[in-house]
Amino acid sequence: MKLDRSQKPTASVELSFILPEEEHFKLDNALDVIFVKRSNLPTLRLNLIVNGGSKTDPINKKGLANLFAMMIDEGADDYNGLELMDEFDMLGSNFNVGCNNDGIYIGLRTLTENIDRSIELFAKVVTKPHFDEISFAREKRKVLTRLIQLRDDVEEIASSVFEYIVLGKEDLYSFPLVGYENDINNVTLNDLKNYYNSYFIPNNSALMVVGNIEKEELREKLNYYFRDWKPKVLDIEKYKSNLKEFPGIFFIHKEDSVQSEIRIGHISENRSRHDYFPRKLLNTILGGQFSSRINLNLREDKGYTYGASSRFNYFKECAFFNVSTSVAIENTANAIREIIKELNLIREGVTESELYFAKSSTILNYPSKFETNRQITYHLTTKYLYDLPNDYFNTYLDLIRDVTIDEVNKSAANHIHTDRLVILVVGDKEKLIPQLHEVNSDKITELDYVGKEIRVF
Repeated sequence: MKLDRSQKPTASVELSFILPEEEHFKLDNALDVIFVKRSNLPTLRLNLIVNGGSKTDPINKKGLANLFAMMIDEGADDYNGLELMDEFDMLGSNFNVGCNNDGIYIGLRTLTENIDRSIELFAKVVTKPHFDEISFAREKRKVLTRLIQLRDDVEEIASSVFEYIVLGKEDLYSFPLVGYENDINNVTLNDLKNYYNSYFIPNNSALMVVGNIEKEELREKLNYYFRDWKPKVLDIEKYKSNLKEFPGIFFIHKEDSVQSEIRIGHISENRSRHDYFPRKLLNTILGGQFSSRINLNLREDKGYTYGASSRFNYFKECAFFNVSTSVAIENTANAIREIIKELNLIREGVTESELYFAKSSTILNYPSKFETNRQITYHLTTKYLYDLPNDYFNTYLDLIRDVTIDEVNKSAANHIHTDRLVILVVGDKEKLIPQLHEVNSDKITELDYVGKEIRVF
């Protein structure tokens, strides 16, 4: 059969998708387990989330949680860090640790034939980490070296400083995950041990498991290997919002830069709000895919950039909206004006054809997000973090289909605010200042690479 390429394929929103059933249970130590059985491969993946993350970093010790995540696998029980990794490697198991604003994440992928030994090692890291002085000094040096490297990473500078300004200079979510040099120097090994004792508690955690094992067998193994991990009364201070954005135009000088990194946005509503789905489709149309309005304008029409996008960034306790791109520095003011123009235009409404295409692309792409055990554990972790309904994934497509154009337009009016924009640009100030004054002649604020004010122009 010959394919007629002269006929453009039509988009469709007709697709059914059912995620394998989730099973929820608690271990004897009160650890929540969310399990999905998948028998297609002889593998198992575990992902432990411990509530905490960088939002719990104390004042003057920003970066503590990230440094803790780097340290926790540097030896456990009878093994030092290298021996521990060798043990995982001999099993063909993959072990990893990460940190973000809301938690510490410990992951394991293993063959089912090596489940017992792999889970045993996994549990040793969680329940019997070493926290020795030599490893601590080494990992601290790595962080300090990374902080020096980041001074030349304009994308990272733009993103971290933008969050610092847009979320407020005192909010717990405002600070970079890796921290600051002076803060890292303030962190002691005792701080890491105290962090472990405060946050690494089974009743402050949840374990996502996906793979080829029976539920009761899994429960039995987990109860055995985590038998020494005991629950405690939680004594953790709850997050208190200090969100306070500072609208205006800001820039960070990067001498001789031929490009400028641009971030534009404002605080938004949390993910748990009832209009998440209209907001998602709104952003898909605005800047969430290649054919979005912002990308077609700045890339295809104007030729300012290789790519421009927008998104709603969700943390557990707060959120913000932003547009990001990089352009040739001489096009900075023009790009900012075009972005603001698109933000104003989206508030006037979207078309039925735009909404149909956004729905179809979202729906048709959805099953691909659950192809691997890793993807499924990621989405289970997301569902746990945001306390989403148990049927969230299996009702997702219907909720997308049910969104009306009126709901999307209402979402645009409620969540896009051009009168509250924080505009941040990283580039050579000699070329930037005249252009930024074209956008706003009143006040241009120069910041250093961590967001501290230097002067006002």
